[in-house]
Amino acid sequence: MSVEHLKLETMAFKSNVIAILEIIPIGRVMTYGTLAVAAGKPGNARQVGELLRGLSITTDHPWQRVINASGRISTYKIGTGELQRALLEAEGVRFNASGRCDLQRLRWFPND
Repeated sequence: MSVEHLKLETMAFKSNVIAILEIIPIGRVMTYGTLAVAAGKPGNARQVGELLRGLSITTDHPWQRVINASGRISTYKIGTGELQRALLEAEGVRFNASGRCDLQRLRWFPND
């Protein structure tokens, strides 16, 4: 596979992630892994996280609606966890005492 092909594939993946991110409904969440699958790259949850890290705070994209597979916020370690939680709570997402939201009820898939 050529370098040019890899660049195009990476750009397509990023575009897919952003397109899906834009349609996650208010008050619902996706996991990094589910978003990677929906964007066509199963197993690329970390790449989704890296892409979203670049979007945090500086964008109108609803980056806050993507959380980890255990229903928790992972962005505390990069300094945006409190903001992400506040944004989600403002949308009606609730977290229990251990910091988890109810993925059974709140997880969203593009075909829902």
